[in-house]
Amino acid sequence: MDITLYQQDIIWGDPEGNRSRAEAAMAAAPRSDIFVVPETFTTGFGDHMASLAEPPDGPTLQWARRMAGLYGVLFVGTWIVREGDRCYNRLHWVYPDGSFGHYDKAHTFRVSGEADQISRGTARAVFEYKGWRIRPAVCYDLRFPKWLRNGSTTQEGLSGSGDSGSRTMDYDLLLVCANWPASRREAWSTLVKARAIENLCYVAACNRTGTDAEGGIYSGDSAIVDYKGFPLTGTTATLDKDRLDTFRQKWPFYLDFD
Repeated sequence: MDITLYQQDIIWGDPEGNRSRAEAAMAAAPRSDIFVVPETFTTGFGDHMASLAEPPDGPTLQWARRMAGLYGVLFVGTWIVREGDRCYNRLHWVYPDGSFGHYDKAHTFRVSGEADQISRGTARAVFEYKGWRIRPAVCYDLRFPKWLRNGSTTQEGLSGSGDSGSRTMDYDLLLVCANWPASRREAWSTLVKARAIENLCYVAACNRTGTDAEGGIYSGDSAIVDYKGFPLTGTTATLDKDRLDTFRQKWPFYLDFD
């Protein structure tokens, strides 16, 4: 399966302009099965996000459905959605046929004030595409290994039971959309590799570039990493499910997960 990450230089507070940039990037990109944009790709990440929140079926979702169909890809990205009196940093996956699902960011970044305006999601999610089981995550989630632990939804109650043979992997690919600043780029690259190694999975992590209106600098550093922690070349790569399965069979570390 082929995946492309778009390291977007996000225009501050301009959803229409940012959708146009992403659309141009999709048109120019190599044909892939999955196309990923950064966290809050329509607005940028800052104090203004809640004021630009869209309804769940708003213009960005309608646009994403058109793009997924036009280019025959699974489109993945986050934007701010308002439901009632709450806003969520919502990661969407949109299939080529126009159907879609979502995951609400579980760990809102309190240091920046995101937690003051954006409500936390509470549900893990795994979805399937072309034979791959995919776990979505958003930026700050990457720092929380217990939340992203592979097999977490099938291992509950197994601790100390001795029934390790019944443990299974929940997902094959961890997809991360982020606005991760250049000042913490070493943590970013280290965590991306760590999540791949400990979860026996591929990780595709898409980050933005450029400078935002609040002075934040972003260096991109988007990465596609294999299950051994080795980065694949570039922001477009081919993932090999057979090799992943073979590695898991030879090294079934998941049977001893805590």
